[in-house]
Amino acid sequence: MRSSILSLAESKIREVANAAMGRPYVLAFWFGESDEVTPEFICQAAIDSLQQGETFYAHNLGLPELRQAIANKMSHRHGHGGNFIDMNRIAVTPGGVNALMMAVQAIVDPGDRVVAVTPVWPNLTAQALIMGAQLTTVALKPINGAWQLDLQQLIDAITPATRLLIVNAPNNPTGWTLTPDEQKIILAHCRTTDTWILDDEVYESLYYEPTFNHCAPSFLDVAQTQDPLVVVHSFSKSYLMTGWRLGWMVMPADMTDSIGKLIEFNTSCASVFTQRAGIMALQRESEVTPRVVKHLQTCRDILVGALSPLPQVQVASPRGGMYAFSRLHGAGDDPLVIAKRLVQEAGLGLAPGNVFAPDAQGWLRWCFATKDVSRLGQGVGRLQQWLQKGFCRNKDSQFFRNAIGSVWHRKNTLLVVGKILQNSLLRQNPLNPTRIVQFCRINHGRRSKIRRDHRVYPKFHLKCL
Repeated sequence: MRSSILSLAESKIREVANAAMGRPYVLAFWFGESDEVTPEFICQAAIDSLQQGETFYAHNLGLPELRQAIANKMSHRHGHGGNFIDMNRIAVTPGGVNALMMAVQAIVDPGDRVVAVTPVWPNLTAQALIMGAQLTTVALKPINGAWQLDLQQLIDAITPATRLLIVNAPNNPTGWTLTPDEQKIILAHCRTTDTWILDDEVYESLYYEPTFNHCAPSFLDVAQTQDPLVVVHSFSKSYLMTGWRLGWMVMPADMTDSIGKLIEFNTSCASVFTQRAGIMALQRESEVTPRVVKHLQTCRDILVGALSPLPQVQVASPRGGMYAFSRLHGAGDDPLVIAKRLVQEAGLGLAPGNVFAPDAQGWLRWCFATKDVSRLGQGVGRLQQWLQKGFCRNKDSQFFRNAIGSVWHRKNTLLVVGKILQNSLLRQNPLNPTRIVQFCRINHGRRSKIRRDHRVYPKFHLKCL
């Protein structure tokens, strides 16, 4: 096995999700997808395709009618100023992540230098490492909760030795977005250094600021046809189609045939019935995407509005994407530990920030793409209650384990004794029997009471789990 594969980190988001197994009460906001199902008319297009027997291979680059529909969409949005976009610049892929991987395969040789702007979705940096690249990161910096780019630092990092620049804007997880002026400066510099740009723009439509083309700024707005630029898109977010695995890439026309070869050796093609669903999604886009964007903006405003007043929380309203990236002051620096504690102690599932960059210690990503906006309020309520308890419950829990283990009785029962009530942590946090029940089952037998500090606490007989 190649060392670059063996050294890949496992998903910390999945690790948090696994910690919630068997906890159906957990409110899950860790994955980057809406909980709203794909519109019925998109599903029906796929069903009709299957019923018509379209179960065979398709062209490597995708159905011509889908490629043309994508080219029309991209030309309408970005095909101006000398950047003509036709179907010869389009390849359809089984998901946006597959398009990103093949772009890296096409551009990067082992040992090549790659620069990435972080924090970022970990697949983007992992793909370069899989190809044996030398990865350099330029970190966004949080200012009052909003992450911003030091443009000069990025320009200095891109040298003639840099083969590829990886950008994700609007950004997952921060919501950061490049301005058109920044894009012009970066593109002009990459032309001089002969550096390719790979821009993951899957959140382009999920943008909440007014623009002339109703989407986030794109490198395609400022590029020429033959610029060393690959832009990747997906049907997942804007059309509620995450599980369908359908995406596309826009590239210089002379690169398209080579990408067709890579598609052949990777996946052969995207399934025909999935592409039929994509065609329908584009044809009836006005019935899906504007509603999705409006709803997500409402979700963003509700979540950020509820988080902002909390004194321990640092958060800024993202301009694009579907995530609120926040920092919990005083909760410790390891986001994975914090995320697991939130699952176990608050019933709240968030993604740890260090998944996206080592610079994001103490940060958590909250996906606000939910059909039921009341879930956001419930989640903030759980977080607030957890914060008000002073982050001590993990220590209490270990103390309970130690104390209970030390008073094992012959009759297979445990007695919580005054020793627990004397603990200094519990003087600050009055004993809550539900915390004990997390580790033991209550034996609904005899009960008595213990008085401490003029308060009355139940004394339970407990049976060990």
